[in-house]
Amino acid sequence: MARAIKLARKGIYTTHPNPRVGCIIVKNNEMIGEGYHQRTGQPHAEVLALLDAGNKAKDATAYITLEPCSHTGRTPPCADTLIDAGISKVIIAMQDPNPLVSGNGIKKLRDAGIDVCTNILEQEAKELNKGFIKRMQYGLPWVRVKMAMSLDGRTAMKSGDSQWITGIEARLDVQKYRASADAILTGQGTLLADNPSLNVRLKKEELGIEGEVRQPVRVVLDQDLQISTQAKMLSLKGETWIYTGTVNHQDKKQRLKAQGATVIETKTDEQHFLQLDKVLKDLAKREINEVHVEAGQTLTGALLEQGLVDELVIYMAPTLMGSDARGLFYLPSLQTMQDRISLEIKDIRAIGQDWRIIASPSKTPN
Repeated sequence: MARAIKLARKGIYTTHPNPRVGCIIVKNNEMIGEGYHQRTGQPHAEVLALLDAGNKAKDATAYITLEPCSHTGRTPPCADTLIDAGISKVIIAMQDPNPLVSGNGIKKLRDAGIDVCTNILEQEAKELNKGFIKRMQYGLPWVRVKMAMSLDGRTAMKSGDSQWITGIEARLDVQKYRASADAILTGQGTLLADNPSLNVRLKKEELGIEGEVRQPVRVVLDQDLQISTQAKMLSLKGETWIYTGTVNHQDKKQRLKAQGATVIETKTDEQHFLQLDKVLKDLAKREINEVHVEAGQTLTGALLEQGLVDELVIYMAPTLMGSDARGLFYLPSLQTMQDRISLEIKDIRAIGQDWRIIASPSKTPN
């Protein structure tokens, strides 16, 4: 199963919106076939592993990181393919959270007389597909917030200048996070201040993939529709979705659409800010599993305060930027020690001359 999970990871940059899945076929303690799902619409991991095994697959054991599908989607049901191949035992890391499958694939295999064992290396398999799992279970994408800061917790000088806080190694590391996401999200402030590209700049060789590099959807939260029709991202490959709260500027909306952007009107709250939970729910409906946020302290602070952040990836540079520089998050509601947001540190490691901290908001009270 560990080998199957390692195989599944090879699809981390390519399978959107499908989950990452690996499969190994074993017979007489010998691996006779392997495969992993590479891209939507292409054969699933089980099919590729069975093709690799050929006629040796009869009476063999299949190790699969996710319950085989039991319905016809873009491809035929993998449970039927395993049955037809004569597989005698199937070992599954985790049940599929997709309600169209959830338990049905396992039942179909057992009804066909196949021995099925589940929950083997389940946590490792879940880690591969946390965005897919959250979308299926809660109708929300997995939200990762990336920030870069100095040693004294500053993200930009008072003037707004922030390029570059971290070194080249950290920025390359960020590119891999971008590539693994379904969408890269930013806010109006960052859009106007930096005119960002929000694209993946790594080549397929650097990502270790075959075929074209997939560009995540660029998502802009722009309540007043201040984006310029000359914005850099509009000229780049890939989709741009603009969420706005204004029903005005119809001419501008048409010009943006003519440049390939998708303009999505959504409701705002009493302060005329976009309702972040509704935006995320809409993204999930559009098959976005994993959102990578690169934005300023106001939007990231709001996401954090509203409990919408699953993971923080913070790069800390060995520099000091001073007391007048801008802080990491804008969190005005935190007034006392009881208000503080506790974090659970998952990983700390050096990335070049910088340090990368991966943390998640703690679910336990302060």
